[in-house]
Amino acid sequence: MKNIYSIGIGLIGGSLAKDIKELKPEVIIHGISRKESTLNDALALNLIDKKATLDDLKNADLVIISIPVDATVKLLPTILDLIPETGLVVDAGSTKVDICKVVENHPKRRNFLAMHPIAGTEHSGPAAAISGLFQGKTNIVCEVEKTTFKLQEKALKLFSDIGMRIRYMNPEAHDKHIAYVSHLSHISSFMLGKTVIDKERNERDIFDMAGSGFASTVRLAKSSPAMWTPIFKQNKSNVIETLDEYIENLTHFKELMEQDNFDAIYKEMESTNYIKDILNGIH
Repeated sequence: MKNIYSIGIGLIGGSLAKDIKELKPEVIIHGISRKESTLNDALALNLIDKKATLDDLKNADLVIISIPVDATVKLLPTILDLIPETGLVVDAGSTKVDICKVVENHPKRRNFLAMHPIAGTEHSGPAAAISGLFQGKTNIVCEVEKTTFKLQEKALKLFSDIGMRIRYMNPEAHDKHIAYVSHLSHISSFMLGKTVIDKERNERDIFDMAGSGFASTVRLAKSSPAMWTPIFKQNKSNVIETLDEYIENLTHFKELMEQDNFDAIYKEMESTNYIKDILNGIH
């Protein structure tokens, strides 16, 4: 793989570019973006070696798509049309069903690998890119059997070499599970932020009292709405299901408070402490 094209050079695309370049200095990374300013920033930060356009994809060995998922659905068939028979396209989207569906009958479906590297921060844009972001992180790969073996083998080795663990899942299972562990956490964070902002309009001192617990819980509320609105739209049914369960748990907690049943609240929290054992197993 000599010519790699990164479509979208923000946190994920830029961080992948940094790690790949560190691993393979001989690779030429070409950047493609709707915004000229993004390409200029990416060049200045040495995330890419050259600017490019979609027409240049005829020279691509690997194309990495790291743009909002609605844009990926629109653009992916065209990208597959443009790449050579020996090229591979991968995407880093947080939803997989709609993305896989849009190319299920494409003549170059075998040249596409659907994946979701589960890594990131609340920041966006080229300046958010960091080295080592994917070290020890899980990369979910969907419908691997639909990708040409030689192409998937090269790509999966590359992503393993930059520190990712590979996990295989079908798109439907991915979207259902990710609604719980990622999409719901973002909604919780956004809505906690909204609740506090609404309250702060009347009580100016509230942020003076905000400690690290609040900061860590609301951190995801700094994430890009341009990225997250399409994710919620594409994964609407799963997100609504998780919200129903979450709201039910919140309502139950409130009812226990109203009943002064603090023994039950203690037991609820104690049983949930088990989450630390699960997370320790992951990390």
